Amino acid sequence: MGEKAVMLVGIDESEQSSYALEWALDHFFTPFIPNQPFNLFLVHAKPTPSSAIGLGGPGAAEILPIVDSDLKKIAARVIEKAKELCHAKGVHDVPVEVVEGDARNVLCDAVEKHHATMLVVGSHGYGVIKRAVLGSVSDYCAHHAHCSVMIVKKPKIKH
Repeated sequence: MGEKAVMLVGIDESEQSSYALEWALDHFFTPFIPNQPFNLFLVHAKPTPSSAIGLGGPGAAEILPIVDSDLKKIAARVIEKAKELCHAKGVHDVPVEVVEGDARNVLCDAVEKHHATMLVVGSHGYGVIKRAVLGSVSDYCAHHAHCSVMIVKKPKIKH
């Protein structure tokens, strides 16, 4: 038996992302089984400071370092939370990569770079208009990633 297949999970600060990671851990990484089917790899796409505030304009140069600092803090929190979740599920030493850029491109590029067999992403459940404006990361990856893409949807809470 050769190298294990790579499962790449896209992570961000959303609860949908945490749910997708937890779902993947629960369904593919059973503790105490020595031969797990996948090597897990986490990727966080950190927005560029200029994309986070929109197009630059007067005063943008002063704001960019502050925005970048905030984005780095968010990335650190995302990684910490993901590692804690992995640890709680008995999955240790999971590599995490933070790549600056648009999540759609970052995730598809990471699939190529790490020769992933599966990409797992959460679904934000945006409506038609918000999805059209923001562009769905999961839709994009489903069409452009060169591997199987699992879109994990968080169940709606029934009232």
